Amino acid sequence: MSKVLVIGAGGVGSVAVHKMAMNPDIFSHITLASRRIVSCEKVAESVLARTGVTIDVAQVDADDVAATIALIEKVQPKLVVNLALPYQDLNIMDACLATKTDYLDTANYEPRDTPKFEYGWQWAYQERFREAGIMALLGSGFDPGVTSVFASYIKKHLLDTIDTLDILDCNGGDHGQHFATNFNPEINIREVTAPSRHWEGGQWVEGPALSHKQSFDFDQVGPKNMYLMYHEELESLAKFYPEIKRIRFWMTFGDAYLKHLEVLQNVGMTRIDPVVYEGKEIIPLQFLKAVLPEPSSLGSTTKGKTNIGDIATGTKDGVQKTVYVLNICDHEDAYAETGNQAVSYTTGVPAMIGAAMMLTGAWRGEGVFNIEQFDPDPFMDMLNKHGLPWQVKELDASLAF
Repeated sequence: MSKVLVIGAGGVGSVAVHKMAMNPDIFSHITLASRRIVSCEKVAESVLARTGVTIDVAQVDADDVAATIALIEKVQPKLVVNLALPYQDLNIMDACLATKTDYLDTANYEPRDTPKFEYGWQWAYQERFREAGIMALLGSGFDPGVTSVFASYIKKHLLDTIDTLDILDCNGGDHGQHFATNFNPEINIREVTAPSRHWEGGQWVEGPALSHKQSFDFDQVGPKNMYLMYHEELESLAKFYPEIKRIRFWMTFGDAYLKHLEVLQNVGMTRIDPVVYEGKEIIPLQFLKAVLPEPSSLGSTTKGKTNIGDIATGTKDGVQKTVYVLNICDHEDAYAETGNQAVSYTTGVPAMIGAAMMLTGAWRGEGVFNIEQFDPDPFMDMLNKHGLPWQVKELDASLAF
């Protein structure tokens, strides 16, 4: 039984805290902190109503390292779970170093003024965390997170060698809005509009954003257009599985979403550089975030399912095989359990499981680690038990594209 401090009270933080409260044998005391304490209080009310567990709430600006240190020293958690914005990763890691407290996040660091996310900034903390005798677990969401655990499971149990790996992320949900994002709009749009990038032949291959489209028939969702994108787990998978010759990430988008995004780009609303409006500097993308629907408000109206998984081609006992490991999650089921839609659910549940791996000692180490560096089996077992059951399929052939 352990104390945990969760920073970030959006949809993912809400799911993670609900699921932690459902496992009191692991999480004996939960504190939820955010810049807006009212957001924490709303989550706490839901957790109490749904689970009967009372959690503590606190206010903190995660950009303020000293304030975060003070909160950690007050709460005395065994683990800090960072579910705030990627911009805040390094500040929270600094606070964990200062207090010698273990750290976990779901997305890698990205500077506010540059739409570039990579693990290098966090990997640079390796020696400092090791010398402090503490552990950092990076990328314990779904993608990154579960998709990397799927890859490790494939390598351990299904294939002796992996030649190609494709990660397919399909959100088949419909929230009923003309235009909205299923997680933080600022982060979502920065990610989607970035150049595509994949690993092939020992190097990165780049292309224009959303320029490479394929159609795929997703189980329980149907045929969807998906687009080649860059996603952070490609970087860590290429590092820890250098045998893989090609690693790609695909995400589905509807035509209406892409048309809205094109218009917003054309009129400058996705810019991240400041513009002067009525004598004040504003960031257009941040203003756009303020006028779009709050992702955590979409749960009650979202119908449909997500389908996310890994397709890997390689050899088993000298014979070429293609395997597909995937999870399908229902938006309405996720909302009924936690009050959040499936995109938040599929990230919040793995955050809870990663925290459980650390707190129970199933995964342990000193330094900075990515999720695929550990034994996948206990994590995969918890996925089945806590709302994200997975399945394995053997495909007749590798992807034709």
